[in-house]
Amino acid sequence: MPRTLPLIALALVALPLAGCATPLVVEAAPYAADPDCARVMLAMPDVLGGLDYRETTSQATASWGDEYPLVMRCGVEPPGPTTQECLSVDSGGTTVDWLVYDEGENWRTVTFGRSPAVELTVPKVRAQDAVGDVLAEVTLAAAKAPSNGLACR
Repeated sequence: MPRTLPLIALALVALPLAGCATPLVVEAAPYAADPDCARVMLAMPDVLGGLDYRETTSQATASWGDEYPLVMRCGVEPPGPTTQECLSVDSGGTTVDWLVYDEGENWRTVTFGRSPAVELTVPKVRAQDAVGDVLAEVTLAAAKAPSNGLACR
C-alpha cells in the first residue's frame, strides 16, 4: 500500500493541470484600449460555433476552440467608405454590417459602420460556407460598439 500513496498523490496533482489550456497568443488591435471594446468583449458568448471559449494573451481579444480557433479582436481600424461586399447580419432584432475578406484558409470579417471596429477571423475548415451563422452569434456583442454612420448599401 505504501507504493499506491505516491501514485494517488501524483494523480491528484496532475488532474487539475490536465484542464489548463495554454492561452492563445493574439496580437492586440491598435485601439484595444477603447472603453467601448470592454463592453463588446464582456458581451461575447462563452460558446461560438459550438466551440468553447479559450483565454488569449491580449486585451480586447477572445478565441474559441483549440484546433483551428476562431479569433476575435476589438479595436481594429474602422473601415471607411468601401466598394467591398458587405453582409448585413441580424440577430434578435439587432443588425450589424460586416465586411468579409477571403484570405486563403480564413475568412476575416470586420464590422462596418462601428467604431471601434471588431474583427473575427474564422478558419474555413470551421465555416466554409456558413460564416454568416457564426457572425449571427456575435452580432449582439459587436453591436455594443457605437455606430459611426456608415452602413451597407
